[in-house]
Amino acid sequence: MRREAVLLVLPLLFGVGCAATGDEPAGGPGGRAEAFDTRATEVAEAWRPGPDWRTGYVPLQGPTVLPGDPRFTSETEAAFRAGWYRAQVPIPSAGVGDGEIRFPDGRSTVPLVSAAEAYRQLDQGDPLPCPGRPKRPGLPSPGGPTVEPGPDGWSTSTTPTACLPLTVTGVTLGAVPVRTSRGEAQVPAWLFAVDELATPVARLAVAPTAVAPVPEPTAPAVPLADGLVAAQDLVAVDGVRLTVRLGVGACDTGITPLVRERPDVVVVGGAVTRAAGECIDMLKVEPVTVTLAAPLGARPVLDVFSGAPLSIAAR
Repeated sequence: MRREAVLLVLPLLFGVGCAATGDEPAGGPGGRAEAFDTRATEVAEAWRPGPDWRTGYVPLQGPTVLPGDPRFTSETEAAFRAGWYRAQVPIPSAGVGDGEIRFPDGRSTVPLVSAAEAYRQLDQGDPLPCPGRPKRPGLPSPGGPTVEPGPDGWSTSTTPTACLPLTVTGVTLGAVPVRTSRGEAQVPAWLFAVDELATPVARLAVAPTAVAPVPEPTAPAVPLADGLVAAQDLVAVDGVRLTVRLGVGACDTGITPLVRERPDVVVVGGAVTRAAGECIDMLKVEPVTVTLAAPLGARPVLDVFSGAPLSIAAR
């Protein structure tokens, strides 16, 4: 189970420097907060996205979305993350024409892919059979695979219980909320009903020709100061609260999120206390929560290390 480290960042005014979480002085040991503030200012001022950022469709999360709580088990979560599916119903291959994306600031008409194409993207293969267990629930244990391999062939897993695919029993065209460069939008998606999950699995239906790329970031030339760490991705956005994952060392302690908030962008990162002596060279992701002075809205959240806008982490 992932350990949540919930740390609140003191609210700050637009244009004011960074805030550190907890009882650590504003300057922080070794001037880490000051070093963060300087770098965050450079990152924010270097952010110059093109016109697509404000007028096009730039998704800031992956194309597979869970609209609700799936109520995962260890098996179903493994199957979802691996992309193991089997269809029990025909998947329509006919084109559906155009759809509409509803942004907070307007609407856009975009071409859509068929349900069959969306399913082809979703299905990444099938697990190898579990010893002594059927590939399909309710069937006797097979002597070999009973489901044809997906487009990527048979998949393997080191998890002993992860050996059953998710069962698709229906598909409809709908819409799901997606974080974009223009804020949260309602985006057309194919909703695949799955027997084993409490919510459909949605695959965004917008054709690739209508998707604008995320702008290339411009990072400061100077290295990130010692004791500062990068943000890896966004976990959730809830008004003024952002949950982000920081990339920290295996032995780092005192993990503290840092944020600089401006009217047009938000820059996030973190500070840590490095362990004395030897430590295994391994990157960990640590979830932390920060509180802004105002709701995030359509502002991008930039990583203080790379200057890149952060996307919602895949579930």
